[in-house]
Amino acid sequence: MNYRELAEQIKHWGQALGFQQIAIADVDLGAHETHLQRWLAAGFHGEMGYMHRHGNKRSRPAELQPGTVRVISARMDYLPADDTTMAVLNDPEKAYISRYALGRDYHKLIRKRLTQLGRQVEAAIGPYGYRAFVDSAPVLEKALAEKAGLGWIGKHTLLLDRSAGSWFFLGEIYVDIPLPVDAPVSGHCGTCNACIDICPTGAIVAPYQLDARKCISYLTIELHGPIPEPLRAPMGNRVFGCDDCQLVCPWNRFARATDEPDFQPRHGLENRELAELFLWDEATYLRQTEGSAIRRIGYERWLRNLAVGLGNAPGSQAVITALRARQHHPSELVREHVHWALQRHNITVDD
Repeated sequence: MNYRELAEQIKHWGQALGFQQIAIADVDLGAHETHLQRWLAAGFHGEMGYMHRHGNKRSRPAELQPGTVRVISARMDYLPADDTTMAVLNDPEKAYISRYALGRDYHKLIRKRLTQLGRQVEAAIGPYGYRAFVDSAPVLEKALAEKAGLGWIGKHTLLLDRSAGSWFFLGEIYVDIPLPVDAPVSGHCGTCNACIDICPTGAIVAPYQLDARKCISYLTIELHGPIPEPLRAPMGNRVFGCDDCQLVCPWNRFARATDEPDFQPRHGLENRELAELFLWDEATYLRQTEGSAIRRIGYERWLRNLAVGLGNAPGSQAVITALRARQHHPSELVREHVHWALQRHNITVDD
């Protein structure tokens, strides 16, 4: 079998399926394993206990999928073609939702297409071992993408490409066939510290070092309990994720808007008022977030995050009315954040 020709064919098929880039890596992640172990030892993973539970499977692909000798790494751009991002982020009465979550949940879409790609390979060469992953198992996706040459891991710990920036999803196919690997690229962050300087909560504690416990994406999505009070005010109006480090990255001036229909904003969530979203009942929340990554945090944490945003917003009548409507919410988690927000506006909580 001519594996070099097969690799080129895989890249061609991948682009036909809507991926912007396909590359191939080997499975030697020793240096990344050491970095991961140090990160975990520092406690930077916070409550993400799953980062520990799988042991070394994350950095040793053959332990996760026996027989794996190569990883096909895929990139799919997701930046919506809208110009509201900075306007919403700079309007304290609006709810800022990370741009990746405005469309349909990417997991199913990308995994389906990776599985299609795997089947095309099978149709060409016969049965072989493969398994597709999209942020769904213990996989060091950024490390594998870096090894494959899809970019370099920047100081903000996201993958960067000189011609595409960082507004993209990653997915992988673990395979048991010895495809030729692609060459890594060199890093190009240089002396730039824009991402470190802009981080609202100081979560990028050093170049290439992220303390997830301070990261707004972690606080609004991964954290299940109360958001630490010192970090609430710096969150501003960011209620699901945070894009600040990407917005200031010079390489993202080369990013291109996606033409993938499923990644376009849905239900106007790219430009909605905090107070309006806070007054949704649970049925409305479930209906408006169906098929969205936002659904994963649930209604209770949705209200928690919005309460923080309302506490940071100007004390308009709409903001105060919305907060008062939830001050006796049955959830202790929601009540606590609503009371904090009311106190920020010098409003006494009703008995």
